[in-house]
Amino acid sequence: MGLHPAIAAVRRGVRGVLAPLAPGQAVLVACSGGPDSLALLAATVVEAREPGLRVIGVTVDHGLQEGSADQAARVVAQMAALGADETASARVAVDPAGLGPEAAARRARYAVLEQMREHFGAALVLLGHTRDDQAETVLLGLARGSGGRSIAGMRRGYDHYARPLLDVARDDTIAACLADGLDFWDDPHNHDPGYARVRVRTRVLPVLEAELGPGVAAALARTADQVRDDVEALDDLADAALRELTASAAAAGTVGLAVDDLRALPRAVATRVLRAAAVAAGAVDAELFAVHVTALHRLTTGEVRGEVQLPGHLSARLERDAPGSARRLRFGPSSPPVAG
Repeated sequence: MGLHPAIAAVRRGVRGVLAPLAPGQAVLVACSGGPDSLALLAATVVEAREPGLRVIGVTVDHGLQEGSADQAARVVAQMAALGADETASARVAVDPAGLGPEAAARRARYAVLEQMREHFGAALVLLGHTRDDQAETVLLGLARGSGGRSIAGMRRGYDHYARPLLDVARDDTIAACLADGLDFWDDPHNHDPGYARVRVRTRVLPVLEAELGPGVAAALARTADQVRDDVEALDDLADAALRELTASAAAAGTVGLAVDDLRALPRAVATRVLRAAAVAAGAVDAELFAVHVTALHRLTTGEVRGEVQLPGHLSARLERDAPGSARRLRFGPSSPPVAG
């Protein structure tokens, strides 16, 4: 009998991201014990053999459920049994204050994965997000009005991270585990309607598939790829514009971004420049939302006056170096409140 189609699909995705790596390099696989990440680990162990890569299986215990430590130990044993060269587990403290449990858990998880990557000297960290996860991300972004960056969904790869399964359906990862005889974990949180993503998964997508026909999840994932191309092109233009504006200010012996030059940029580029400049000045990236960037843009176009308050105790204002000189957008500490 030939290789099961679901196993072949998972391995094909993994093979593509491992291809650029050199023999002896380490690959870290984040594994929760669910079908997606377990299928990913199994495929990585197989695909890493010929190029001579080291596979390190890592599981993260968020401590959010009773028995989570036992589950982490079980996953470590599974990863070792599947042939991972090394295994590791880490328990993280999740503080949902200001973020919510999902976002806080994600932040803690990625922080410890980065620590593990550095500890093991891994060239790549593989994440088990599937095409269905991508479709859910796009729908959530649409519902929240989060703009093109959110609709572009999850990136296929960035820095030392890669998502090999974004072209693989969740049903295929389940089928791959069943075909391989792998006993995967069904996380209770994946069925909790208190989470917006679970409601999208169990209620919204099934209705769309029923009313519009099959293939909605795949179409949403394709949309993410197409929008991602546009978003990244705009980001590149914005990066180049910000470098040019910063260099121009330095050459003139001043600081801040020339307002006239900002106004000359297309809005889609200008808002990206403003966001990047705010973050570089000390604004808190995770708390810098569209409302802040819109306010910055309106300040530069003259639609609003005064200061724009930004997260991170930062404000932006328009200033001149001398009377009659060109205005510049400058960032600085927020002005203290005026006593009543």
